[in-house]
Amino acid sequence: MKLFRLDGKVQHYAWGGYEYIPALLGIAATDKPSAEYWMGAHVSAPSTITTDNGPVALNTLIQENPVATIGQQIQDQFGQLPYLFKILDVKDMLSIQVHPTKEEAEKGFARENAAGLPANAPDRNYKDANHKPEIMVALSEFWLLHGFLPEAQLKKVLLDTPEFTSLVSIYDAEGYFGLYKTVMEMPQAMVNILLRPLTERAIPLYKNNQLQKSDPAFWAARAVLNDPASAEKLDRGIFSIYFFNIVHCHPGQAVFQDAGIPHAYLEGQNVELMANSDNVLRGGLTPKHIDVPELLKHTRFEAVHPHIIGGDKTTDGLETIYPTPAPDFVVSDINIQAGQTYNHAANAPEIMIVMSGNATISDAETTITLQKGQCVFVAIGANYNITTNDNAAIYKATVPVK
Repeated sequence: MKLFRLDGKVQHYAWGGYEYIPALLGIAATDKPSAEYWMGAHVSAPSTITTDNGPVALNTLIQENPVATIGQQIQDQFGQLPYLFKILDVKDMLSIQVHPTKEEAEKGFARENAAGLPANAPDRNYKDANHKPEIMVALSEFWLLHGFLPEAQLKKVLLDTPEFTSLVSIYDAEGYFGLYKTVMEMPQAMVNILLRPLTERAIPLYKNNQLQKSDPAFWAARAVLNDPASAEKLDRGIFSIYFFNIVHCHPGQAVFQDAGIPHAYLEGQNVELMANSDNVLRGGLTPKHIDVPELLKHTRFEAVHPHIIGGDKTTDGLETIYPTPAPDFVVSDINIQAGQTYNHAANAPEIMIVMSGNATISDAETTITLQKGQCVFVAIGANYNITTNDNAAIYKATVPVK
């Protein structure tokens, strides 16, 4: 067999929404937020594959026969399915975060293992030895923080924000690193002194719908209102809201986050594809473990000019591919109508999810009918076609094998 039904795992993180992912999957909403839907073989939440012999975890299926499932080249290069595919529903802001390079992830993972930190320890930075470049494609209007503002824009923010004028001389003398190190290592009492008047000015405007989402004050006010601890301890992640680019994506637009680029998702739903890793170094806007020295060590202190990726249409017009420099993954969007057929030879392992409509995927041996929210795993070497009796919008993850 080359085609398999796949069932992913819902992750109930506190920042997630309650309705979008259950509605996509056709399951009942609960009192727990449904933040992410994972499709992949990561050891912490592997997807389930339906086989003739019953259900099996995808990572187990691959381990038992890597050549037949992911192929010799990918096994030699990565030793596993190299990507993790997700659907996200961001109701509340995610943590300010940075992902390490492959080399640094390997060193950090080995170091924490040698120190005897349990794999699920809350103060662990490295859950695995892999890097985590990632791309997101917006499914709705989507807002995110992405990299440091260009120099002139950041200088203007510091000069125009009364609470930040004392930071101008630090930025002039020590640049991005000196500025960010100062606020991230600042005593909490000083954080409160700087941010309290700023947020108290923003909150009434936010409550009266007088702030645009392109204004950092909008997100600063929301961060305080969503944080019960802010009365005593304002989150220093609010500095990042002012220092980073606020990026607005429309449905179908994508943004790539490479190692070292500080970022945070703010609001909306997206498709996310990343290297098969769960390594996150956090810097604020979260109750989770924050390690400032480790964050500073891996952050790229440079201007970022956000690049929104529109995607490239294939010659048949049925697929839009979103290219990145990552060797681990590539994501695409397939749209077909009744009477159209998507034909493809899988030269790498693929995972697909139907976002709307219905689809029938067939090869010489297997036919699988998929409804909205259902997924399929395609082993390497499959020659298959996809049809629909109405329409189908499908996102596909694979590896850019040459």
